[in-house]
Amino acid sequence: MDSKKESKKLQSEFKECQKMLAAIGDETRQYLMSVMIMEKCGGTRVVDLAEKTHLSRPAVSHHMQILKDAGFVTSRKEGTMIYYSINADRAGIKKARDLLDHIEELLNEECYYEEDF
Repeated sequence: MDSKKESKKLQSEFKECQKMLAAIGDETRQYLMSVMIMEKCGGTRVVDLAEKTHLSRPAVSHHMQILKDAGFVTSRKEGTMIYYSINADRAGIKKARDLLDHIEELLNEECYYEEDF
């Protein structure tokens, strides 16, 4: 294995996932996502999320924008209302899974245990 090549690949994967990892690293956004996952597929308005989570509408809007920028959430506008839903293409989830699989692969190849010495 070319460790320099693997290191560069790993750094690239981390960089690709950076926004996403930061977005889901926040406990409030984790909670909002769990609420949205359990909701109907048509989407949820900020006001409805605020009621269910006891957060202010501006706070929910702020967190939704971060989740949207990270690719976890999409929005659609109907008149004056905006509906947020979990991103159906799940490309970010696949990138995170690939990153974690790569880390596990490298750990399995590179780890030495005390009994090996």
